[in-house]
Amino acid sequence: MNKTSENGTVKPVSLSIALVGSGGSGVMTAGSLLLEAAGRAGLYGIMTRVSGPQIRGGEGAALLRLSTRPVFCHSGHFDLLLAIDWLNADRFAGEIPLDQNSFIAGDEKIPEFFSQRGATFCEVSFKQLAAQAPGLRPNMIALGLIGSAIGLPTEALEDVSRKLIGKKGEAAVQASLAGLSLGASHAGLLDGLPAIAHNPNSRSADLPELWNISGNEAAGLGAIRGGIRFVAAYPITPATEILEWLAPSLEKVGGVLVQAEDELASVNQLIGASFGGTPSLTATSGPGFALMTESIGLAVASETPIVVVNVARGGPSTGIPTKSEQSDLNIALYGLHGDAPHLVVAPFSVSDCLFSTQWAVHLAETLQTAAIVLSDQSLGQTRSIIPRPTNVSFTTQRVIQSEATENYQRYMTGGSGVSPMALPGLAGCQYTADGLEHSPRGTPSSRAEDHAQQLDKRRDKLSQHDYGEHWAHIEGDGAMAVITWGSSLAPVEEALHALAAEGITPRLIAPRLLMPVQPERMAAALAGVETALVIEQCHGAQFFHYLKAFYAPQCELHSMALPGPLPIRPDDVRKEIRKHWRQE
Repeated sequence: MNKTSENGTVKPVSLSIALVGSGGSGVMTAGSLLLEAAGRAGLYGIMTRVSGPQIRGGEGAALLRLSTRPVFCHSGHFDLLLAIDWLNADRFAGEIPLDQNSFIAGDEKIPEFFSQRGATFCEVSFKQLAAQAPGLRPNMIALGLIGSAIGLPTEALEDVSRKLIGKKGEAAVQASLAGLSLGASHAGLLDGLPAIAHNPNSRSADLPELWNISGNEAAGLGAIRGGIRFVAAYPITPATEILEWLAPSLEKVGGVLVQAEDELASVNQLIGASFGGTPSLTATSGPGFALMTESIGLAVASETPIVVVNVARGGPSTGIPTKSEQSDLNIALYGLHGDAPHLVVAPFSVSDCLFSTQWAVHLAETLQTAAIVLSDQSLGQTRSIIPRPTNVSFTTQRVIQSEATENYQRYMTGGSGVSPMALPGLAGCQYTADGLEHSPRGTPSSRAEDHAQQLDKRRDKLSQHDYGEHWAHIEGDGAMAVITWGSSLAPVEEALHALAAEGITPRLIAPRLLMPVQPERMAAALAGVETALVIEQCHGAQFFHYLKAFYAPQCELHSMALPGPLPIRPDDVRKEIRKHWRQE
């Protein structure tokens, strides 16, 4: 999308840039510096990392979108593909759509797949340029070329480079600055690539504060703000960055992180820490989550609050570790054996990873149960320049038995269903907390009446709780609705924004709280809807079937279920909505 400035030149609202290269070429570093420099210039943006199946050490791609307004997903077109080298770059071809309006910069060995896209090719060998002087790096030359070509301030590029490379010594800094300068001197090769307008007063105190943060980092911050003080986890792609961020951050607030020997140990350590009174969390992905399900059921049965962040990736089994998919929905909803009511919360964006994780901690502690935060790779590993998130606070208070008593009933029924939880050591309040069904006192029991009472208790305390307006994001009131969830919301919102100019204005419904279901609220959200389109990144249309099973919408229902690893793009959403739109 373009806009016309006061002097009549056309400047794009956003630019999409892809950098590719083999392992060690520095494309991720260059992409990260480009994003940070854009933020310093007052721009918004996102960067996603793409790698081959080996995860580390091989070819990679940094995909960026820079914009004069907040952006939360990639568009259906890349303006520039820059290759430091072409080794296995064709692996990323499907994720970098190009056309006749695109530019390609790299050496002459351009793969046929890219050369056939009709893009303008600009021959430049970054490795040959780097050979002109000792210490020059091809990625810094590429960064200088891109930054100059799109109009980023030289000062911003130099500042972020000094910040990153300064620890390597002044010689390394000067070599990097020389690389930026050399790249900038070749920016004319990309003559015709649109420049993006930036704010010349980007350091003004009157401008909104911008954060450079990933979804995984935001989830970690949300955990700490929610009160998490113990984390046990086993590393797994793409959730490990949550643990890397939390390890030093927890120490600052008096918390502890333990790397367990495996996922089973980590979730059981959570239950032990929470039993002792400390709010606890782990982070994992699909394979690890599958291993945790029995113990998550133990947390439900013993009413011990824990939080599990599942940063979903392509499946089944080990699937595609470095790519995103929303196909862990079913296991998050139904994966616990027996009747095991629990919470499932799904963030919408990088920023919402903070809020949703904080809210999940609040709900788990308040309702004494297990909460699953269902994020995914596209949210967790996307780095984004966003306005500073609002600092939301919840009155989170676990109901604790504070006084010694001779007739303590840990699992007493009645009222809200949330019964006081005694901490170890309180006189007269010892109780058994295990996976066996139990009486109100906690004594293991196989009596039918005890089982029925406890099943009702665990169900009712969740279903009767007032989750407020946080349960969903809802906009509009049209007779057609688009229903989506999680990371799919961003391309849907961008598509709806564009369609509004055509007079196509469906209502938007995106639940954040997936479990327990909210039938009355959903019925109100769907009131007057005649046609609904369900959009998700999943081959099996899991969300579509979830809606039919729990909400039974009384309208014509259509499904747009696209599997990963390719993202859902706004262009695809627009086409699908047009197919089902009826003039109101």
